[in-house]
Amino acid sequence: MEISNDKTRLDLDVIHAFLSKGSTWALNIPRSLVEQSISNSLCFGGYENGQQIAFARVVSDFATFAYLMDVFVVPQHQGRGLSLQLVQAVMSHPQLQGLRRFMLASSNARGLYQRFGFQQLGNPNIMMEINIPDIYSKT
Repeated sequence: MEISNDKTRLDLDVIHAFLSKGSTWALNIPRSLVEQSISNSLCFGGYENGQQIAFARVVSDFATFAYLMDVFVVPQHQGRGLSLQLVQAVMSHPQLQGLRRFMLASSNARGLYQRFGFQQLGNPNIMMEINIPDIYSKT
């Protein structure tokens, strides 16, 4: 799989279809929000034979903090270790080195992320959130 940060190569149809119909975290997300999220993020597209088959994005200040999100491999290409390759590309990106905090949320791929040093919150008592999981279903 070839991995690129070139946003002009991203296939918004693939990304929106997966997030809005195939994800557990962004069901029914409008395409306009996907486009906006991409424009404000460092994005990683995974490609085989010119077709996008994987995606990840990072929101960061590139100095102290980053948040990894929307990581996926399209279903017909899963089970081949491509998510490992994708996360490796994210974690080795030059702009994401030396950060004080790198976060993510995962309900089903914790083992993958633990390989890269992610772990449960060390002090969850200091962390807070506003979380509206079904926000895109309410519109």
